[in-house]
Parts: sequence; C-alpha cells; structure tokens
Amino acid sequence: MATLLPPPKRQKVYHGVPEPEPEPVKPSPNIVVQFVSEEDGQPLAPSVNLPANVSREGLEVLVNKLNTKDDEPVPFAFHIALPPDANAAPGAPTRIVIAKSIEEDVLLHPSQTFTPEDVFIVYCSPQAVFRVRPATRCSSTLSGHASPILCASFSPTGNLLATGSGDCNARLWDLFTETPSHILSGHKGWVLCVEWEALERKLATGGHDGHVRLWEPKTGKPIGDAMKGHSKWVTSLAWEPIHLNSSTPRLASSSKDGTVKVWATATRRCEYTLGGHSASVNVVRWGGGGLNGKGTLYTASSDRTVRVWDAESGRPLHTLSDHAHWVTTLTLNTDFVLRTGPFDHTSKKPASDAEAQSLAHTRYNNLVSQTGELLISGSDDHTLFLWSLFPSRTNSSDPSAAAEVRGGKLKPVARLTGHQRQVAHVAFSPDGRWAASAAWDNSVRLWDGRTGKFTATLRGHVAAVYRLAWSADSRLLVSASKDSTLKIWDLKTYKIKTDLPGHTDEVYCVDFVADKVVSGGRDKTVKIWKN
Repeated sequence: MATLLPPPKRQKVYHGVPEPEPEPVKPSPNIVVQFVSEEDGQPLAPSVNLPANVSREGLEVLVNKLNTKDDEPVPFAFHIALPPDANAAPGAPTRIVIAKSIEEDVLLHPSQTFTPEDVFIVYCSPQAVFRVRPATRCSSTLSGHASPILCASFSPTGNLLATGSGDCNARLWDLFTETPSHILSGHKGWVLCVEWEALERKLATGGHDGHVRLWEPKTGKPIGDAMKGHSKWVTSLAWEPIHLNSSTPRLASSSKDGTVKVWATATRRCEYTLGGHSASVNVVRWGGGGLNGKGTLYTASSDRTVRVWDAESGRPLHTLSDHAHWVTTLTLNTDFVLRTGPFDHTSKKPASDAEAQSLAHTRYNNLVSQTGELLISGSDDHTLFLWSLFPSRTNSSDPSAAAEVRGGKLKPVARLTGHQRQVAHVAFSPDGRWAASAAWDNSVRLWDGRTGKFTATLRGHVAAVYRLAWSADSRLLVSASKDSTLKIWDLKTYKIKTDLPGHTDEVYCVDFVADKVVSGGRDKTVKIWKN
C-alpha cells in the first residue's frame, strides 16, 4: 500500500486576510571598534572588526578576553563621545551610553552622527563588581519627630540611621526592624547636622544652639556634656578620617559665626579655631590627602571663598576666591571612602583599630592613586569649580593634574556652568568618576568627575532639587526635591528609573546605603524605601 502524504498546511487567515510574509532579517554591518580606557585614553587592545549588533554583554566579554591583565572578569560600562556640535541644544548629552548594542544605540541614534564606515572609539570604564538594586517602594513610614526633619544619615555599616529635626531632638532608628531605637535629647535648638564616626563608635550632632554633642549609638546616651564655643549655630560637621587616626579621631565643626573649631573627642576640648573667614562658614570637609598625608580641612563660606588648611597645625594652605557669591556646598571625590572607612561591600568587620586603619588606608590609596584628591565647590552664583589641589604622587608629572598657579592664584581645573539658579548640593560618586549637582532650577546635572566636562541634564522635578545621594556602586543617583518626591535616575538613559512619591511636603534630606534609601522632610516623617 502506497504511503499517503499529509495534506498541505493550511495557511493562517486573519479576518479573511492571509498572514503576511515574515520580513527578512536585515544584515548587520561590520564596523571597526577601538576600545580605550576612560581613565587615560590609552587603547586596551588593537582595533577589532565586529558585527554592529554585538550586545553590550558581548562587548564586555570581548574586552575582558582582549585585556589579559586581569584574571577575574571585570564589568564595564561603554560609551561613545559625541563630537562637539554648535547646533546641539544646550543641556543635550555629550555622550551615548551603549546599553544594548552599537547598532541600536549609536548607528540608529537620532543625531545620525555616525555611519558604519567610521572607526568607533568606545570608552570603557570598569564598574563595581556588586550591583545595587533600585528602590521601588516605601517599606516604612516612621513618625516620631514633632517638627520637620532637617538631616538624615546612615551609619557606615548601614545598620543604624540618625535623623535630626526642628524639635531639638536627634533620633536613632534600627534598620533591621525599621523601628525607633533611641531619642537623643539635649540640644536647645534645631538639630541641623548629624555625622557618624567612620567606625560607628560615636555620633556627633550640631545644633542651632551653637553646641556640638557626642552620643553613644548603642545606648543612645550622651558622651559627656555639650562642646560649647560657637557663638552662632553649627552649620556642618566632619570627622577626621580613620586612616589617619583610628583610635580617637578629632571632629571639626563649622558655624554661622565665621569660625571652624577642631575638637579632641577624647577630652571634648577645642584644639584650635580657624578664623580666616569673614562671614558664615557653610561647609567643612576633612580630606585625607594633602601635604605629608596628615589630612586637610576644606571650608566654604559666605565670604565667597573656599579655604584649605593643614589639619595637623591649623595652618592656612590655600584660599580659592573664584566664586562671585556665597559658596554653599563642597564635595570630595574621597567622601564615600572617608565616610565608610574600613567597611566595604564584603561586610568584613575589622578586629582591631590597627586593622581598620590599614583597610581604610588601602581603600583611600586605591581611589586617589590615579587622580589625587579632587574638590568641587558649588555656589549661589549658579556655577561650580573643580579643583585639584593635591595631585596623586604617581601622576604628579602630568601638568593637567597639578594645581596650576598663575599670578600667585590657584587656577581651577574646570568651571562647571549650565545651572540657571543657585546650586543647592553637589556630590561625587563613590568611585569618583561622576559628580552630580542639584540646583534651584529644578534640574540635576551630571559631570565627568575627573575633567569637569558636562555629561547630561536630568530633568523631571517640578521644583527646586535640594539633596542628592549616590548608590555604593555608582550606578544610581537619587534626588530629593521641594516637589515632595524622590527620583532615582538611570545613568544609561539619563531618564527617571523610579519615581518615589509619598511625602506630603518638601523633602529636605536623603541618603542611600546598600539597597535602602531614607528620606525626611517637612511632613515630619522618615520614609525608608527599598526594592
């Protein structure tokens, strides 16, 4: 018996219309790609010819194979610089981040700048080996403060949270249970700033009463009486870095009275007072670099200057007087490693002060070995300046890294312009590659942390942006605004990744640790956000 063939497959019909023929896959062009290091612009490998549709993950594998220096594979971020175009809109991004493939992100980019015949110079920047998940929901709303919350700060390990409020109290919160831990009562005025020691043994608070107080975080008890000396309110606090002094780090406080006082925390006495400013000192930062590695104090004032001091002797080193209005915010590229000291993403705890000092010193040196300690100052004159006062010793022969002196005056590395209103806050990313600035013009601007070159504007807030905080892996940025929202920004697309509404009034403070975000503001509640 003959074999019967099956009947031919019946063609699908959609409402009487036959199914269209599938479109043939368009062939992807081959392109020439040169991978270069973002740090120094040196080629990582010879130019390679590859299909334009190779995914970003494929490019990462390829770079790790070509770059045989590292045994362990390193995650990379890739971008291509856009050529300077006179016709580009002001505030337009200056680079294209490769998120999918060169074909989708670059060749099909609306600017139509690149063609398959070009040689594509792809900048590679190594990323953190861990990844922080973006917060998407409010996990706790903690009430307790009777007045607006003015400052909030996670402890270096991320286990505790301290907040300061207009009700004259600071509060400690346990982040494991997300419940109140202790009330720190003692100030006779608003608590304007809270600052953790990098080994989490002490908490310092500064108030509108001009007093600085020290607290024991485990018990919530005060360590001695208030440290008095300022005649007006305390504007900012800074601890001495752990890699310089791990046993009894000193504390610096700046005040509206125009002075900065450095306190010996063991005796709670004032070691010395810095009195060079002629108006309110708005910010103090304690850097780890500087001459002979003894530490440096940076102070910003309403007298339009930033002053740099030797922290060992209190001797003035530099006066930076380029701003035309009050200087209200400062950031160092080492802020994150100085704040967290020996604690990193591995959660190891040092067994002794000496081990903590060694770990903190290693982390600090790893960061400053390339660029030295960089400073950005932000002002009410709508501008920011990038300064390189103490270039790295390995890179000191590079004239661009050294602090230039012309006519006896220090020259900044770059002037960062673009904001249309006063700059409210500026913050370096933990890896020092980026800096973000928030302003009263409702925008956040992103800058290259090494050169000060403008990268992108992040728009989405509908009122002034007050504060910024970076995730520990430098991939996410969160902003707090007068419009009562927090926004987490995607730095690949320069658009909002997550919008976090929930506060009923202005948000004054925000902080980011591990995958938790904390915020507080005028509605008197602390909100904790997580994935």
